[in-house]
Amino acid sequence: MNKPQESAAFDLRQVQELRKRIAQGEGIQLEFKRKATFPDKIVREMIAFANTKGGTLLIGVNDDGELSGLKHPEGESHVIQEALKKCRPKLPVKETFIPIGNSRTILHYQVEESLKKPHYFLNDDGGKESFVRVEDKSIQASREMREIIKRQQRNKDIRFQYGEAEDLLMKYLDRHAHITLKQFVQLTGLKKFYASRKLIVLVLADVLRINAHEKGDVYALGFRPK
Repeated sequence: MNKPQESAAFDLRQVQELRKRIAQGEGIQLEFKRKATFPDKIVREMIAFANTKGGTLLIGVNDDGELSGLKHPEGESHVIQEALKKCRPKLPVKETFIPIGNSRTILHYQVEESLKKPHYFLNDDGGKESFVRVEDKSIQASREMREIIKRQQRNKDIRFQYGEAEDLLMKYLDRHAHITLKQFVQLTGLKKFYASRKLIVLVLADVLRINAHEKGDVYALGFRPK
């Protein structure tokens, strides 16, 4: 992680630009936190940004967009830097201190879309979790989503065999907006492992698109957004 780029003094223009950005509200590339009370959760948000389209995380901002600021930003920064050590591979994050007056500061974290995704968070028990950003939420990535993210980095043409399972899938999606892995298994009678592999390949071939959801991924016809 880069060293903090602490502003020497209050900069009105910088604060005005910050307020303008905050006024847009939380979304796929913007997240607010009042404090770094749960640093692991904050780092999971950063991982979601890196695994998706990048984004900005602001600490010292209430959910309603009010700039509450931090009285001791160095301490908040320290616990976040410690939590970032649990990322694999290492997550590059740019940190900036933005004074807003009255001895208060906003911590500004810029996370770019990673070229080494997917990134993971190491749990205390040694397990690995990955996350993606969907609208204004960070959602744990499924095995299928992680595999798709990993293989998309290779930028190779994907070929697949159009068989009975694919035919059933296309006919199903002519009548329905989307399908889940479970529904695809029920539709085709394939074992879950093989059904999963087929859906992954069809997403990589741009035949399907995958949409992460808290209750499970859904697949629909269409192209991946660029």
